[in-house]
Amino acid sequence: MAGYLPVMLDVSGQKIVVIGGGAVAERKVQSLLEAGAAVTVISPALTAVLSGLAEEGGIQWVVRGYEPGDIRGAFLVYASSSDPAVNDAVAAEAKALNLPVNVASHAEAGNFITPGVLRRGRLTVAVSTSGAGPSAAAEITAQLADVLGEEYGPYLDFLHMMRSEIKQQEASAEVHRRLLRRLGQLDVLNQLRQGTFIEWTPERVRAWIAANGEE
Repeated sequence: MAGYLPVMLDVSGQKIVVIGGGAVAERKVQSLLEAGAAVTVISPALTAVLSGLAEEGGIQWVVRGYEPGDIRGAFLVYASSSDPAVNDAVAAEAKALNLPVNVASHAEAGNFITPGVLRRGRLTVAVSTSGAGPSAAAEITAQLADVLGEEYGPYLDFLHMMRSEIKQQEASAEVHRRLLRRLGQLDVLNQLRQGTFIEWTPERVRAWIAANGEE
């Protein structure tokens, strides 16, 4: 079994090349666009969704099949053609160029796989079965969606705001640790679930920091 290293990549503005324009490629492209990537799709034809993205300028479309040299300069490569031979050729070129490549038709031909992903604002949860069963990964991701509700989005926004204010208002590392520990004890998540949470004003934030920074 391949041992995969879980990572979170910043692909904002990065050139990512997707070979293929079918349903599999469509799923890959949509995830990449959510992450802010600059996507180039190489395929003679596209799904209706991808065609619409191309018309709107959301992706760059090269209207032909894959040719050697197409992936030079890419940050990541996705071999998502319906033709396994094309995917093998893409994977071989990517590996020769030391480019990370995902191969849709047979994962073992590439060197990275894409997990099932659940997003709740700042929260990203990735689920992988190491290529054993994409449908199982999708089912597990759906189960997690029932556990990790939409309230996690605003909850993490609140924590981010508070951490930023703590760093700005307090210079002491010891006080930082104390405040962050007490921040985690607040009942904000349950308040968001119950719909009783009231946004904190700057005055309330400053007062809480002042009151909780001391032993």
